[in-house]
Order: sequence, then structure tokens, then C-alpha cells
Amino acid sequence: MRCPPFRPFRQKSFIMEIHWGTPLSFVISSAGEVQKFSTIEQARYWLRRRWPVSNTAQHHALEQLDAALHCLVSVGSARRAFIAAAKAAGFVPETSIAQSARPLSACMATI
Repeated sequence: MRCPPFRPFRQKSFIMEIHWGTPLSFVISSAGEVQKFSTIEQARYWLRRRWPVSNTAQHHALEQLDAALHCLVSVGSARRAFIAAAKAAGFVPETSIAQSARPLSACMATI
């Protein structure tokens, strides 16, 4: 009888996501694709793996997100740094697009 191969016990890793308020939605492509960011971890993943540019705003946002994950700065500070990085990367808040796409009659009704 053969013994099964030795496999050390694997530690289970638990991932806790930190909610940072109302999700941020940005238009990320010229085709109008929208990405919603609802946690620090999701924003951090995008900054590290999917960000279209590498600049000081991106690096500052990564520093702020990491610091917020370690409770060294507020979640609000990290969120503001991420918004600045998104704008520097050319992302447009979805609400800006939605407001500019309203029909003229809707705009006139508010005057």
C-alpha cells in the first residue's frame, strides 16, 4: 500500500474588505465602459494591476490606500487620493457623463 504524498497544512487566508462609503464610478474607456469601485482593496488592485498610467498621483494613491489598510490614515484621505489619481489617468466620474448627456429640455426645466 502506498502512502499519499505529504502535503503540509495550508493556512486559510481571510480577506476583509474595507467599505469606503458610496461607491465611485468612473468611465474608463472611450467606449463608455464604467467601473465601480466600492472597496479600498478593489481600488488598490486597479492601481497596481490595471491602471493605464504610472505617475505621481497613482503612487500617492497607492501609498494612501496602503496606509488606510493599516489604519495610519483615514479612509477619506485614501478615497480623495484615489479620485485624484483617477482624474490624472483621464477617468471621468460617471455622474459627469450622465449630467452632460441629459436632454436640453431637462436642463431648461431646472432654470
